[in-house]
Amino acid sequence: MNLSPVTETFQQDDQSWLGSAHGTDAGRSITLDTSMFTAGTHYPNGYFPSGTPLGVITGTGQGGVVGLYGPYNDAATDGRQVLVGFLLCAVDAPSAATTDVQGSLLDHGRIVESKLPIAIDAAGKTDVAGRIQFV
Repeated sequence: MNLSPVTETFQQDDQSWLGSAHGTDAGRSITLDTSMFTAGTHYPNGYFPSGTPLGVITGTGQGGVVGLYGPYNDAATDGRQVLVGFLLCAVDAPSAATTDVQGSLLDHGRIVESKLPIAIDAAGKTDVAGRIQFV
């Protein structure tokens, strides 16, 4: 048995991108496909920040199960070119890019666009029109 002290470092999640509490009580459980994210771009501090825009990867859901999620990219051709929502709370990035992690998706509500960790293009805004309001 090892009784040595363990030091952990915690980051504070910046949710200033949330424009209201609307929708935060109804986040959907999702699985992030870590291999689709780039460490220096999508999780430079060791975690996926809340407010990360997400898309569903085509063909990853089976048997009625919703598929895996990756970073929204309008130029993608694997389903991620359609913005479906935003990561509601920060999630620790695993040490191995092959390990998928659980998160929560905000798919309706109000977003302070200037506070998002990654900018959204016009096509993404069109994808979520009627569900997400950008202020």
